[in-house]
Amino acid sequence: MDEKPESVTGATAPPGTGPGTGPGTGTGLDRRAELSEFLRPRRARLKPEDLGLPDFGRHRRVPGLRREELAQLAGVSVAYYTRLEQGNGRNVSAEVLDAIARALRLSDAEHAHLMHLAKPKQHKKKPTTRMEQVRPALAQLLDSINDVPAYITGRRSDILAWNRMAAALFGDWAELPERERNWARLVFLRPEYRDLFVEWDQKASDMVSLLRMDAGCHPDDPRLSALVGELSVKSEEFRHLWARHDVKEKTYGVKHLRHPLVGELTLNFESFRLTDGTEQGLVTYHAEPGSPSAEALRLLASWGADAAKAGAGTGTGSGAGTGSGTSEA
Repeated sequence: MDEKPESVTGATAPPGTGPGTGPGTGTGLDRRAELSEFLRPRRARLKPEDLGLPDFGRHRRVPGLRREELAQLAGVSVAYYTRLEQGNGRNVSAEVLDAIARALRLSDAEHAHLMHLAKPKQHKKKPTTRMEQVRPALAQLLDSINDVPAYITGRRSDILAWNRMAAALFGDWAELPERERNWARLVFLRPEYRDLFVEWDQKASDMVSLLRMDAGCHPDDPRLSALVGELSVKSEEFRHLWARHDVKEKTYGVKHLRHPLVGELTLNFESFRLTDGTEQGLVTYHAEPGSPSAEALRLLASWGADAAKAGAGTGTGSGAGTGSGTSEA
């Protein structure tokens, strides 16, 4: 199954530290480094005994599987896998990547991320710095949803548009500059959102995993690189999570919030990927009928602008910004 990818000499630099990829340069992420840093911890987390391989106990000098063991499980040569783990995915086939993904026991999201890193799609258009636009019909749809907090996200976790209930729940994003209407910036850089999310650690982890998936799809996006650089400089917690190279996609689940006006809420969220080629997604939150959280949402709706100003300390309304990920942000 070996296709003889080009050899790589020397070690690859950590993500965001190579030439032209430092924090704030906005020139894109080093795809080779991303591939290397993604594969090594995935191999390290596997235990030989879980795969029916002998464990040499204290004589084993590396955590998890050795490269030779992983290569054997995937049906490729050790030299071939070593070159891939050094960041050289050129000429590798989808068949080999599938075999490696199975050997590493990757999730569907991790498998897709590996494919994006090793065999990136060729984008005909150069990355643009213009703000993403939401179709007028979608903006009208948001305005027509009166009882459910809903918003639209684009790439980089940017918040593009929202309805009045979303403003009442999360704060009025219209009060923020466009570049600040971004879930990653809100979660890591604004203390009021740390208070809003009861399980902030989980929210932060999900947020970074979503950005990682975006980086795999668009490693040459200068705005994404600039965002990662900014957050790496300003947040130690972001740097720690980013270095883990975790990727996952959550399209539904439960969020526990602590609103300054109505207290704690337990809400179900659903994320819907749009199929119009924009990479945008619609996210909605709802409470169980008849629950205290449903009553809290009703109260927020009745308070309108006052609830929005109390929200997460930002200030009702719907607006547009720029945009990552189509799963929950």
